[in-house]
Amino acid sequence: MRSANASDEMPCLKVTRMREMDKSPEFVCGMQIQTIDLDGQALRVGIRHGSDVSPPLLIFNGIGANLELVEPFAAALEDVEVIIFDIPGVGGSPAPAAPYRFSTLSVLTDKLLSRLGYEGPVDVLGVSWGGALAQQFAHLYPVRCRRLILAATSPGVVMVPAKLSVLSKLIGPRRYTDPAYLQKIGAEIYGGAYRRDPALLMEHSRHIQAPRGRGYIYQLLAAWGWSSLPWLGTLRQMTLVMHGNDDPIVPLSNAKILAARIRNATLYVIDDGHLFLIARAKDVAPVVRRFLRQESSSDA
Repeated sequence: MRSANASDEMPCLKVTRMREMDKSPEFVCGMQIQTIDLDGQALRVGIRHGSDVSPPLLIFNGIGANLELVEPFAAALEDVEVIIFDIPGVGGSPAPAAPYRFSTLSVLTDKLLSRLGYEGPVDVLGVSWGGALAQQFAHLYPVRCRRLILAATSPGVVMVPAKLSVLSKLIGPRRYTDPAYLQKIGAEIYGGAYRRDPALLMEHSRHIQAPRGRGYIYQLLAAWGWSSLPWLGTLRQMTLVMHGNDDPIVPLSNAKILAARIRNATLYVIDDGHLFLIARAKDVAPVVRRFLRQESSSDA
């Protein structure tokens, strides 16, 4: 018999507020949401509390992607504590007055962690655009970043590019603002399971909050001219490079470059596309958990 709890009848995106104030915590799909002001920049932050003794996992999301989009993966991690925030100009975080670089966001992230009470090391996962930010954060804060996971990402401007037919569809945020357009092009740009199951695209679009105004442009500018290749070899973190073998946006060759250049990296390839963290959440989450719990001499 099904529980009569009213929350069971609520769609995932509906919010239960704890208080009426704008900056009070909320709960969305099991994730505590709050707005934090850092030096005049408001950041919408989500925390999925866990019971694992390992450090929390900080997730940097892809371009234009609000934090709700990673919820299936965060839920599949079970007892791992997850921290994620909407990049300025995305989701519930307003765009700043001026463009930023990955180094700027890294500094902002370190301040955010301290404000939230996380003074020790964290593990870091970056997906797609967020993978570049994760590399930058690991480079600038080697003590703060214990483990590094790079999913569906590249070393930056010096990379093996996608086909022009795919790149042309990523220049603007239309796939986030026009559900019909996403249904039309989603299989081509995301590949993998999204080629075979249109229902996945429909579910994905339900959780999208369109990027705010210039927010998407600022994300593009942050990546303009950026490359981690000059210092990839200096990263000391244990690193898991994860990639789909059918990724139209970031071809698999980029993952092989990352794994070859990072000293302590392992490459994991899954039979899927660009959004494998979501489409195959129940399959890849155990891989991530094992990696986070794996012992190394540097942990001592």
